[in-house]
Amino acid sequence: MPIRKCLIANRGEIAVRLIRACRELEIESVAVYSAADAHALHVQMADHAVAIGAAPPAESYLNIPRLVQAARDTGCDAVHPGYGFLSESEDFAAAVRAAGLIWVGPGPNAIRAMGVKTEARALMQRAGVPVVPGFQSNEADDAAFLSAADSIGYPVMVKAAGGGGGKGIRIVPAAADLPDALAGARREAQKAFGDPRLFLERYIESGRHIEIQVLADQHGQAVHLFERECSAQRRHQKIIEESPSPLLDDDLRQRMGTAAVAAAQAVGYVNVGTVEFIVTPGRDFYFLEMNTRLQVEHPVTECVTGLDLVKLQFSIATGEPLPFRQADLHQRGHAIECRLYAEDPAAHFVPATGQLLRFSEPQGPGIRVDAGVRTGDTIGIHYDPLLAKLITWDVDRPSAVRRMQAALHQTIILGLKTNREFLQTLLRHPTFLAGAVDTHFVDAHLTELLPPAEPASPIALIAAALLDQQAAPLTAAPTADPWSRGDGFRPGKR
Repeated sequence: MPIRKCLIANRGEIAVRLIRACRELEIESVAVYSAADAHALHVQMADHAVAIGAAPPAESYLNIPRLVQAARDTGCDAVHPGYGFLSESEDFAAAVRAAGLIWVGPGPNAIRAMGVKTEARALMQRAGVPVVPGFQSNEADDAAFLSAADSIGYPVMVKAAGGGGGKGIRIVPAAADLPDALAGARREAQKAFGDPRLFLERYIESGRHIEIQVLADQHGQAVHLFERECSAQRRHQKIIEESPSPLLDDDLRQRMGTAAVAAAQAVGYVNVGTVEFIVTPGRDFYFLEMNTRLQVEHPVTECVTGLDLVKLQFSIATGEPLPFRQADLHQRGHAIECRLYAEDPAAHFVPATGQLLRFSEPQGPGIRVDAGVRTGDTIGIHYDPLLAKLITWDVDRPSAVRRMQAALHQTIILGLKTNREFLQTLLRHPTFLAGAVDTHFVDAHLTELLPPAEPASPIALIAAALLDQQAAPLTAAPTADPWSRGDGFRPGKR
């Protein structure tokens, strides 16, 4: 039975992306919003919108009963969680299904199996998928971790068992550093995930982060949609993603794709998912984790395969079989994605808040922008500072990189600090251009990648002041001084 009406249990650019897909599939969309998002773009775009609580996520976007009730009250027959928030919550998936609604994603059992990293590692080992040598035990004390680390060999990584998003991770160079690393990681894991359990993995120096997109239907068919390289990271957070990977050859690509499909089948996976690997300088690869949801960087795969992953999610959720086999799938050209954040790289990437006085997207062949904001929006403190994703496609990697450089140059953002110049510098770096960036490159070269601290351009200040004056209410006094007003741009305001 086709889906008629879907609740979008998310916000920002992913909610906008899902609403657009619903529109193309003739599915009515229902947005949810917190008090902070009453005038947000996704609320304006949806067919219907429901208020679900105060700005803090725990009172709105993480409130399972309110989300399920909103779906019921609006007559939805499906819920799409997007990514982030409750997208990998087995409890939310189970609650949606218990309410008689279609969950557009993998089932609770698969989410549970892959949600705890130690359990996922054990499952992958049984399935014959290579995992990074390590140590895991729910009962181990610090002495056991010290003994295991000596056997593995330093440096090692301390990782949160229930982790994700780069939290609860410590790189430990020597035994003397391990006790403090364990204590710090436990505190962070407890705060972020409510689960203080940890495990150890061998630290792969100069590793490359390669993930494989997988699809599986309800009829036992599973395929992969090739790889995305996500090695350009800062503190384990992805910055730039691309496909194909400049590292992989056809043989390694095929072996990693086969391993990813085996990982999905080992948990009876259904819908869209991503299997993440680390690749050593010797071209060995090891399983890291499986993300049981749509990924932020899914547009990269869409560009090189010509497939719409969100539409496929809806199709799979309604019981439709995959419309292709592995042999039918091919990569075409090269795609790159950059994440535009409201943050100040010169101030340790602290998130930036305030009014977005001007946001002008780049346009042209091979340029895609997935944005959740527009001119005039206020960027607050409660949510991820991602403004937009810029995606470029071209026939080969050098051409796609040049197109991305041009797209970033065309992007206009006034009123907030962003990482735009930081991205431009990284894209121009010889190591990136050579396709040789590993997962530690950005952190190791951060000083040379940061843009120079310069005063704001007088032209930019004048443009912002004029925009502010144009936006003034009609009742404002004609002689009002735009530099003195409290609701717009002023020198030194952040």
